[in-house]
Amino acid sequence: MKMPKLIKRLCPYCKKHTQHGVSQAKKKGRSSLTYGAKQRAKKRGASRGYGNLGRYSKPAISGWKMTGKKATKKTDLRYTCKVCKKTHMQKQGIRAKKVEFK
Repeated sequence: MKMPKLIKRLCPYCKKHTQHGVSQAKKKGRSSLTYGAKQRAKKRGASRGYGNLGRYSKPAISGWKMTGKKATKKTDLRYTCKVCKKTHMQKQGIRAKKVEFK
């Protein structure tokens, strides 16, 4: 999908239509569990009779039959206002294999 580098849209901070620079957010590395979740799981298994209640005994969802990686990912675009220099996000992403700025 080709997109312009500059686009005119409403800035929620200036409260008027201004020029915005368009950029794509970088993908973050994913962790299976957050730090807090790990601590809670550790505490749950610490006392007698609790354990993890079978939460980690099941295979990962990716190992199930009807799942898999999608061919396209949703776009994560950030718009930076040229007037106030503040950045805001799009409301919903559109599915695209590749985003190209012209």
